Amino acid sequence: MGVSASDVVPFTQARATVSDLAEQVKAGADKIITKNGVSYVALIDAERLDYYHRQERERIHLLLIDDARRGLADTAAGRTEDADAGIAALQARRFGVPPSATKGKASGTARKRG
Repeated sequence: MGVSASDVVPFTQARATVSDLAEQVKAGADKIITKNGVSYVALIDAERLDYYHRQERERIHLLLIDDARRGLADTAAGRTEDADAGIAALQARRFGVPPSATKGKASGTARKRG
């Protein structure tokens, strides 16, 4: 659903007519509240907001499942690396340290258990 000019409401008007705006939103309209002429917040139906949140959670779950699938495929294909060595190589690239200088050293953020 698109937003028309009548759906854009200045903050001062919204404050004075919040009950009317809420009824319009409940009937299906979305309202954009502006402050100093710039979009500030949106007024949408609570059920629609819940729907948007569910959609986002589903999207995140699908991305996690895809990451796991690619990880399993990498493992099956032998494309794996020791975690400590991988982290050391990333830190070396990030900080411009030759990988040989980080070999055998624990990262500054992790402690060895023992």
